[in-house]
Amino acid sequence: MRHLAFPIAVTRLGMVAEGVTRAFWPFWSVLFVLIAPLMFGWHDLLTRPWLWGLGTVGVAFLIVAFIWGLRRFKMPAREAAVARVDAALPGRPIAAIADTQAIGAGDPESEAVWKAHVARMEDRTKQATFVEPDLRISDRDPYGLRFIALLFFVVALLFGSVLRVGTLVEPTGQTLATGPVWEGWVEPPAYTGKPSIYLNDIPEGVLRVPEGSQITIRLYGEVGALTVAETVSGTVANPDEEPETQQQFVAVQDGTLAVEGDNGIVWNLLVVADQPPLVELTGPIESDAMGEMSQPFLGMDDYGVVSGTATIALDLDAVDRRHGLAVDPDGFETLVLDLPMPFTGDRTDFEEFLVDDLSEHPLANLPVTMTLEVTDAAGQTAQSPSEPLILPGRRFFQPFAKSIIEQRRDLMWSRDNVSRITDVMKAISHRPEGLFSNETTYLRMRAIIRQLDGFVDDGITEEGQTEVVTALWDLAIQLEDGTLADARERLARAQERLAEAMRDGASDEEIAELMQELREATDQYMQLLAEEMDPNEDGTDQADNSENTQELSGDELQAMMDRIQELMEEGRMAEAAELMEQLNQMLENMRITQGDGSGNGPRTPGQQAMEDLEDTLREQEELSDDAFRELQERSNPERQQAENGQQQGQQPGQQQPQGGEQGQQQGQQGQSQNQPGQDGQQGSGQGVGEDSQGGGQDDQGSGGEGSGAEDGRSLAERQQALRDELERQRGALPSLDGEAGEIAENSLNRAERAMEGAEEALGQGNLAEAIDRQAEALDALRNGMRSLSRALAENQSEEPGQGEQDGGATQRAEQSQRDPLGREMGSEGGQFGTDEGMLQGGDVYRRAEELLDELRRRSADQERPEIERDYLRRLLDRF
Repeated sequence: MRHLAFPIAVTRLGMVAEGVTRAFWPFWSVLFVLIAPLMFGWHDLLTRPWLWGLGTVGVAFLIVAFIWGLRRFKMPAREAAVARVDAALPGRPIAAIADTQAIGAGDPESEAVWKAHVARMEDRTKQATFVEPDLRISDRDPYGLRFIALLFFVVALLFGSVLRVGTLVEPTGQTLATGPVWEGWVEPPAYTGKPSIYLNDIPEGVLRVPEGSQITIRLYGEVGALTVAETVSGTVANPDEEPETQQQFVAVQDGTLAVEGDNGIVWNLLVVADQPPLVELTGPIESDAMGEMSQPFLGMDDYGVVSGTATIALDLDAVDRRHGLAVDPDGFETLVLDLPMPFTGDRTDFEEFLVDDLSEHPLANLPVTMTLEVTDAAGQTAQSPSEPLILPGRRFFQPFAKSIIEQRRDLMWSRDNVSRITDVMKAISHRPEGLFSNETTYLRMRAIIRQLDGFVDDGITEEGQTEVVTALWDLAIQLEDGTLADARERLARAQERLAEAMRDGASDEEIAELMQELREATDQYMQLLAEEMDPNEDGTDQADNSENTQELSGDELQAMMDRIQELMEEGRMAEAAELMEQLNQMLENMRITQGDGSGNGPRTPGQQAMEDLEDTLREQEELSDDAFRELQERSNPERQQAENGQQQGQQPGQQQPQGGEQGQQQGQQGQSQNQPGQDGQQGSGQGVGEDSQGGGQDDQGSGGEGSGAEDGRSLAERQQALRDELERQRGALPSLDGEAGEIAENSLNRAERAMEGAEEALGQGNLAEAIDRQAEALDALRNGMRSLSRALAENQSEEPGQGEQDGGATQRAEQSQRDPLGREMGSEGGQFGTDEGMLQGGDVYRRAEELLDELRRRSADQERPEIERDYLRRLLDRF
């Protein structure tokens, strides 16, 4: 049976391998442990006695292991291999063939059966294959010593050299001759971010290194056989000194670097100087009505700017030296502000804004010079040319308040003006009828005058000057705002008392009393705010931003306060506190609007198109939010179940506040549905609006019943409906000439294609792809609305009579909308204000850094689903 020869031979070789492995694993383990130190060259560090002693011990272990293996190794016989192959076959056919018939010999029928049996076994032997050897020896090496030895050997192969083993039999002097006789490194300054240079890999020639790089040369072998010559450090070596085996110096100038002797080399070093930074103002200083300034500037450096300051000093020559400024000033300290640096990205070339509120500073509204100075990592500084400007301060429109602020400025200018200021204030308050809105401001004025009278004879002290300056500022603010500031303070006190009651777990009676106090303070504040917003009154600093407000009725405010009281009485303090915070933000940004809710006349086709596109944009944002929420639910169903469990017991028609939304449905659905101004416009009369600057209340449709999230349609069907609606709106667009009209048309086409891609992805269940396409659609829609707004303005300017058809109506949105980043829509229809501040009254840059840190923290959270972390990483890459 020749077909069995190959399987039996291979199986026998495997059995030989088994025997060698089981018998000689200690031998090759000891061999690996002995070779690894030799490949590292550790024997070069030992003296000859130690080397002979350790070598003898190692060789002894190696011999013992070899003898141990020889005694245990036995060459397997062919019969053992045949038996192993036979055992792997069903029925042991090889053994069956070798058997003889024991019973029935001579009986033809019995012999026929036996021959059939043998023939069947012969056919079965044709299926024979070799048997794989079992090389596992864990029963003989339970501690894995062989793997430890193998690890030593592999590490030696990676970090050592087999050639080092040959040095074991060579003299020590020849070892130095075969290895490197010198080594060198160039380490640039850390702030450059450049890698170290290994000089042994650099050929002769020109070598460029940054200024301040540290050069290290190490010499091996006989002292004096090699020397280092250099001219880049600017120092002169003493020829009488014995050369050192390691030399370090800093490259400060162009020159040569040479290792002289056998295997010497020479480089021409070009030292690249660290250029000084550059800073300059890139635009005029700007400010708002409240006095917050914004100064753009540019910073540049070859390796990056580290820090910077803005120095503001009084420009005495430019001051109009009249009235209270005619006397010499007491002296103003130079104002130094830190320049904001980019939180992320490259600082080699950047543009930033210096933002600060210096309304109460003595230099406010005076001529000053501004000088910017930046410093790089090398300590080099650069200054911008001094720029003359008027330091912005708060603007006062009420004449009496302006006169008070002028006296405050004169008092800060010089304490010698105290007598003049007293006389002026007595003169302007001689006949108070009609000047003061209430008795409180008049009494504060008289108290300040009496305080100044006490300083006329003896002179005013520095502490008294500070006290009077503060009192004058508070008086001017009260005169400018009327009694609105007092009402706002009373409202803040009521809110604080209610918040404290939430924390302390007040009784129902105390809660009812505090809520009544809050209602009265809110009513007073709304009434005074309405008086301030009266268009027939002058002297207020309220801008007409009605197009950027979302109106909220008084009934809705009362419903919100009723809901807060109800939650507190039920003991749900956390929900009440969150709703209270929303109410505080709305009250802080409240303004009064008047009108009939009908707009400014009939809408033009362009205005109607803008409004339709705004609705489409809002619905696309809602659909994108719903898609992302569903993506999170699919990725982490356990978290969603936990959230659903926490929301049990919530009343229908009531939404949990989430994200940054300020609005919330209050009370029963019937009340909210019956509001005539639910679409963002007050039906008639007077209403309360929330300023868009403060991050107003989200549109009523966002996440509500009208969003389509609960109308039974799938996400793909809603996306298809939006795409069909956009197609209809594109067909209804007015004919607009010019480049802006063409850009608007192309952008809307791109938005429709992106919606189509999102629809296909939603139909396939690919939510991540759908969200990306929806983001493209949102971007294209915003761009199209901006271009359409410009096109409408251009076409309107070409037709003088068109603007008067609707009574001077401008193209602006009737509702306040937000894009996904929380930015308010601009004043021109549909234009989303990317230049709008996302924060008001806070540190914008600090908040931006906090948001980036939160994104980084969530993207690094391994417990979050991978698909969500991938989405967060894409956000970080984009911003």
